[in-house]
Amino acid sequence: MRILLLNGPNLNLLGTRRPEVYGPMTLTELEAQFAAWAADLAVSTVAFQSNHEGALIDRIHEARADVDAMVFNPGAFTHTSYALHDAIEAVEIPTVEVHISNVEEREEWRRRSVIAPAAVHRIYGRGTDGYRWALRHLVGRASSPAERIPYGPDSEQFFELRRGGTRLAVLIHGGFWRHTWAFDTLDLNAVDLSRRGWSVASLEYRRVGNGGGWPVTRADVLTATNAAAEAVAADSIVLIGHSAGGQLALEVASELGGETIAVSMGGVNDMVLAVEQRLGDGAAIDYLGGADPAPACPTRHPPPGPVVIAHGTDDDRVPFAYAERYVESNPARLLATQGGDHFRFLDPDDPMWTGIVEALEST
Repeated sequence: MRILLLNGPNLNLLGTRRPEVYGPMTLTELEAQFAAWAADLAVSTVAFQSNHEGALIDRIHEARADVDAMVFNPGAFTHTSYALHDAIEAVEIPTVEVHISNVEEREEWRRRSVIAPAAVHRIYGRGTDGYRWALRHLVGRASSPAERIPYGPDSEQFFELRRGGTRLAVLIHGGFWRHTWAFDTLDLNAVDLSRRGWSVASLEYRRVGNGGGWPVTRADVLTATNAAAEAVAADSIVLIGHSAGGQLALEVASELGGETIAVSMGGVNDMVLAVEQRLGDGAAIDYLGGADPAPACPTRHPPPGPVVIAHGTDDDRVPFAYAERYVESNPARLLATQGGDHFRFLDPDDPMWTGIVEALEST
């Protein structure tokens, strides 16, 4: 697989142009880092940057002959260039639109993308690391195609389904319930489970900043889970959540009841503690919107079925105390990894993930 890294106007000034917004990495450094990320995923890359719309269009046309997918930061052309939209649509090459800054929380004109309807996914607000997430999404999409199924009228109410057996894994991404993080973070986990014969639904849901928050987000996850279970005629359901998704997995498993299995990976398992500690710069407070945290607290409302609490002892995003608080007061299988950090769960080859899969497959 070969992926084109395409950067538009003014991105040649990376590292010097407003580094407080776009970061200190230069374009040359970004292209080298992109190639290294791609090599880790066993794919190759080629890079191109131009400040001229016509040159970008020409390169997209040429891409039909030499690449399988594209990662594209169109710069300010994002908001105006229907010609670039048409070029992407015409060549039919899967393209992820990437923006370094959080364009959805900047000037109003930056929030409009005419490119997005032609792209397969859009990533913003994750810094230059957004390019790495785009790579992961394209590799996952190529190695295990998924069907996108809406479960509500909002553009964020959908899940990507990989059909397998009647045992359904529902993946719930984290990101402290904020809209800059999306379903793509668990793409490679979905591919891994799909290869093992599971049906896998990767959920998207409304988040803080795009119509979400408690209890709307919980309702989205519950509705999506039921829709995915119906789509594959599931005879068993495992909810697997990472970070804030761990809180949602436990909460929705309580709603579903029965023998639904819930797995929390580096999860925010105690919302009362999260509010007290202002975890994630007040992320739980923002999610709850001033509501009492107790009704949304998995520690106080545990699901009736089996629970797996997986956590790394060196997690600096959601401290290990959130795992300890849960297992102190509720029955659960604790998978503690000495020295494990918050993001190792997202690597399907890492023992922090494979240990979870082994636990599930032996259940």
